[in-house]
Amino acid sequence: MAAAFQLIVGLGNPGSRYEGTRHNAGFWFVAALAAQQGVSLRESSKFYGWHGQWASEQGVVHLLCPSTFMNHSGRSVSAIVNFYRLARPNVLVVHDEIDLAPGVLRLKENGGHGGHNGLRDIVSALGGSDFRRLRIGVGHPGSSDLVVPYVLGEPGREEKAVIQSGIEAGLACVPDLISGQWAQAQQTLHRRL
Repeated sequence: MAAAFQLIVGLGNPGSRYEGTRHNAGFWFVAALAAQQGVSLRESSKFYGWHGQWASEQGVVHLLCPSTFMNHSGRSVSAIVNFYRLARPNVLVVHDEIDLAPGVLRLKENGGHGGHNGLRDIVSALGGSDFRRLRIGVGHPGSSDLVVPYVLGEPGREEKAVIQSGIEAGLACVPDLISGQWAQAQQTLHRRL
């Protein structure tokens, strides 16, 4: 029996300079999932990122945080997808989303990159956009001119707590996700205020 998602990727930028920035919300999620499941994320030169394997009840789930910068996330994702011969629909990419309020999480099937450079590079590298996404709301600065410094900035204490609460809600839905209960996970997250 195989898990519905055989790869969960968290997007972000490597290095201590970016560790606490909004753009690293995907990293936060996968790191929290790895800690919850007792999985060690180890640096892998083969996959250009930090990789771990979670032996879930539904089968092996790979966890990955690319060590490339956000704009080159596709290099890491395509390396592991090609190595394990994973199908795009069995990949869940977790990323920050400025069009959602802080702490709001939404699941999405397929779709474009929405201007997110990490997603843009993954779509290009995988040759398709039919992977799934878990979008973590970080809020919008109010002007498109401010987006880059905003996502590369750190949230305040209260905002970080709200985002963390959203991540915890997302973690609670992971068992549904990997067992193929997409609609159930979607309902749970989308009815959360």
